[in-house]
Amino acid sequence: MAFPSTRMRRMRASPALRGLVRETELRADRLALPLFVSETTSGREPIDGMPGVERLSVSAAVEEAREAAALGLAAVLLFGIPASKDAEGSGAWDEEGAVQLAIAAIKRALPQLLVITDVCLCEYTDHGHCGVIDWKSSSPDSGPPRVDNDATLELLARTAASHARAGADIVAPSDMMDGRVAAIRVELDAEGFSEVPVMAYAAKFASAFYGPFRDAADCAPSFGDRSSYQMDPANGREAVREALLDAEEGADMVIVKPALAYGDVIAAVKRATRLPVAAYNVSGEYAMVKAAAAAGYVDERAAVSEMLASLHRAGADIVISYHAKDAARWLSEAS
Repeated sequence: MAFPSTRMRRMRASPALRGLVRETELRADRLALPLFVSETTSGREPIDGMPGVERLSVSAAVEEAREAAALGLAAVLLFGIPASKDAEGSGAWDEEGAVQLAIAAIKRALPQLLVITDVCLCEYTDHGHCGVIDWKSSSPDSGPPRVDNDATLELLARTAASHARAGADIVAPSDMMDGRVAAIRVELDAEGFSEVPVMAYAAKFASAFYGPFRDAADCAPSFGDRSSYQMDPANGREAVREALLDAEEGADMVIVKPALAYGDVIAAVKRATRLPVAAYNVSGEYAMVKAAAAAGYVDERAAVSEMLASLHRAGADIVISYHAKDAARWLSEAS
């Protein structure tokens, strides 16, 4: 009689056997690549805190999307960097904005590649917050002014509709305002875009891992922080409640952000919602691996492969990662 430990040793006896019983499979078509599209960039502009990632012109974004498609990636996720900003973030719904132009150009060149768009105001507001500011809410006792949740909803819905008109396949609100999924769903349906899914950032934490992104998109808050509308990293049950609320409002998919420290949240959200779940492997997580690899502390390929597998193992159907192109190449070389 073979003891259980003996059976496991036999299963690990050869690479072919290990592959046969592997529980989690990495696939390029389950990865999405974020792209920064800038109105002020001519060609490509390196981002200091994110080696290998660049701000892109519309034409350069098409080139990146073409490479992503050739590597078999599932999608690109577009973020916009406008030439000018204002208090409302009006560049977010500009029909001639960087994201809107990039959507149309990518879909013309690569109609089969999925284009996801980030729906938020932080990259477009002159104060760096994700919504309209209620300036009257500021006082010596209450602290800095607050984001006006309800006034922001209309602007987010307007932004999502502008993306759909440009040809976006999926819109992804990342603002974390209450009720924004319902507002966007109503607006999309009213404009004839009932087939455009909403991928909601349902559990987006007020994390320390966003620094490089905020530098890349020049969207750090000019006062206060985002803890009043993003989630406390200590709260897992709240994340499930937020995800269920977004599902009730009509979210077709949900995102957990960040990823690496939130495997428990990914698993819990997947179990509770039974929706497709995306894990966003964010800029700070990417930058840490890049820095450690550059210093010779870790093998980048092995570390990234292990991290991506862990996110899928936790329950993520999709992983949004700045390492997506590298991972797809490594998978191709291994096949």
